Amino acid sequence: MAQDVHCIIGASGQLGTEMALSLKAAGERVVLMDIKPPTYSGILDLPFERIDVCDAAGLADRIAHHHVNHIHHLAAALSARGEQDPQWAWNLNMKGLLNVLEIAAGALQPMRIFWPSSIAVFGPESGPIAGQEEHRWPATVYGISKNVGEQWCAWYRRNRGVDVRSVRYPGLIGTLAPPGGGTTDYAVEVFDHLDNAEPYSCFLEASERLPMMHMDDAVDAALSIMSAPQEAMRCEEAYNIQAMSFSPEELFVEIRRHVPDFRWTYAPDFRQGIAAGWPDGLDDRMAREDWGWSPTVDLPQLVDTMVRARRFKEPALGAV
Repeated sequence: MAQDVHCIIGASGQLGTEMALSLKAAGERVVLMDIKPPTYSGILDLPFERIDVCDAAGLADRIAHHHVNHIHHLAAALSARGEQDPQWAWNLNMKGLLNVLEIAAGALQPMRIFWPSSIAVFGPESGPIAGQEEHRWPATVYGISKNVGEQWCAWYRRNRGVDVRSVRYPGLIGTLAPPGGGTTDYAVEVFDHLDNAEPYSCFLEASERLPMMHMDDAVDAALSIMSAPQEAMRCEEAYNIQAMSFSPEELFVEIRRHVPDFRWTYAPDFRQGIAAGWPDGLDDRMAREDWGWSPTVDLPQLVDTMVRARRFKEPALGAV
């Protein structure tokens, strides 16, 4: 049987970098695609194609050229950047997804697609713990595009037979690539501030509790759902997945256990309004039942890992 060929679209971003490294370590064939080249040294030896996901013909040509049968479509405009340039964000998020779904629908060989959704699909009307079928009324361009994207994925599954799988990610925290303009980015950038003399200024309020996840668990979720049998996929849209929830104050107090002189202040900006409309946590029982989702990294372990990786330049948890 021919080996699977994995294409990561958006491979230079936070999740793409870590997914590429994980697939490479597992001995998989991986092709990287992005509008900008990757910078992390551990994946520079992988094949790379500079491509705009909105270029349907160019994207289809490169996917066919490499005989790709697993597409991990990660390219997206995130929540904070999307609010600053809504038309650009909508075009990137929607056109890119539809291009990938059309390529899969017209492929001569079966394809499997992973496309991440987000907690941003939920809005102020959602409860503090959002259920799998919770009412969704997103308040941001990013959330609207993810909500509509879930519907497109479900339509292509039902009407075009596309095997597309999705999870609703919380805030993702890792070390190999910088954050890309999300509302939860404070929980990544704070670790680059540990040696600064000035206090870290957080753009969310002290008590704003949000779901979060270490990148190891995020990559594991993507690869686990992609390897699950198709008949296990009860959810046509996107599965809730949960790892931990914390507020900025809880995170900073935990950091101070490792860095006693760490100081912080609060200066909430427009991102606080976005975060206030998201749930505190997600009910992920369906993902656990259908394909065995089970996170491994909690808050103390996350902080220990991130402090070591950022301050002492040791490899991140699970990195090679």
